[in-house]
Amino acid sequence: MILPNSNKRAIIIVLDSVGIGAMPDAHLYGDEGTNTLGNVASAVGGLNLPTLGQLGLGNIGPIEGVPAVDKPLAAYGKMAEKAPGKDTTTGHWELGGVILDRPFPTYPQGFPSTLIKAYEKAIGRKILGNVVASGTEIIARLGQEHVETGFPIVYTSADSVFQIAAHEEVISLADLYRYCEIAREMLRGEHAVGRVIARPFVGTSGSFQRTVHRKDYSLLPPRPLIFDTVKRASMDVVAIGKIKDIYAGQGITAYESSTSNREGMEKTIEMMKKVKQGLIMTNLVDFDMLYGHRNDPKGYAQALQEFDQQLPDLLKALRDDDLLILTADHGCDPTTVSTDHSREYVPVLLYGPTVEGQSVGIRKTFADVGETVLTWLGLPSHEVGEPMIVWKVR
Repeated sequence: MILPNSNKRAIIIVLDSVGIGAMPDAHLYGDEGTNTLGNVASAVGGLNLPTLGQLGLGNIGPIEGVPAVDKPLAAYGKMAEKAPGKDTTTGHWELGGVILDRPFPTYPQGFPSTLIKAYEKAIGRKILGNVVASGTEIIARLGQEHVETGFPIVYTSADSVFQIAAHEEVISLADLYRYCEIAREMLRGEHAVGRVIARPFVGTSGSFQRTVHRKDYSLLPPRPLIFDTVKRASMDVVAIGKIKDIYAGQGITAYESSTSNREGMEKTIEMMKKVKQGLIMTNLVDFDMLYGHRNDPKGYAQALQEFDQQLPDLLKALRDDDLLILTADHGCDPTTVSTDHSREYVPVLLYGPTVEGQSVGIRKTFADVGETVLTWLGLPSHEVGEPMIVWKVR
């Protein structure tokens, strides 16, 4: 067993929505045939991902332009989501050691009128929308009416979310965030959605665009996360990107926001210079937010290639007692008609000086990531998954 007082670190990078093929139950979600990585690669005539390829990404499954290699540098495999659902919160919670036994509520017909009336009374304003829509489409459709009336736009999606869009010059960020806090307090019990999300935007009619001031308000996980165990061992737990929001801050000791994949990677590398032991976890949201939900395979491919170009800098920053885990939280195949997340396996790559380049197979749960981290850091198991590696010193 690795001693908990060692200076080991684990770095988890979540490539938000980078799935690798439909799970066996994908038909229950209308996601037959989805394969975010495979279909994006085919749509653009092949991906150029030399670093990920060397690690073993092409060994997990067929990806045009990313062939399997004889001697991958990382352990490689894919993971099934054990919990029902395909949303951000469910996937991340499972990575952190909490597996839900039932999905968060969703609202394909919009929220109940009684709930909306109570919400309008609580914030002192009428609302617009209360429909299922994409974030860019809803502000194009209702943005001007919002500017004229001052009524915030409420909408949802196939995910368990209550989203509130408002123009920053019409409703201040402070008021928008307050409206989200009110919604979060109201959405409990049967209406306990996974996230309430502030979606501010700017611009004029015909050219409205969302800003970087998005903020997520998640439920507290119902059980302890691996973060709590790491924190109790007096180790750091650093969240980068929207990680802090997704986990409602539980077990986090420090955090950094980010406005892009590139900035998220830069802040991860910077934190690696400061954190002596513990866990750094980063979410790279551009794949999902900018390209998956907007059905843009070309943009998705470019984002993957840009990440691959930055990855060597992160690999160079690793110490001999580091473990790097690259994975995802769900799929969001931009080549399908749907703009929603997809029920897919996610890839997993584990890299470090003590990791053999071998297959870890098909894992039964994302929680194997959390168990692997606890094992690496020498901390007690949560017994919700299994570590993926038996450590061997090269």
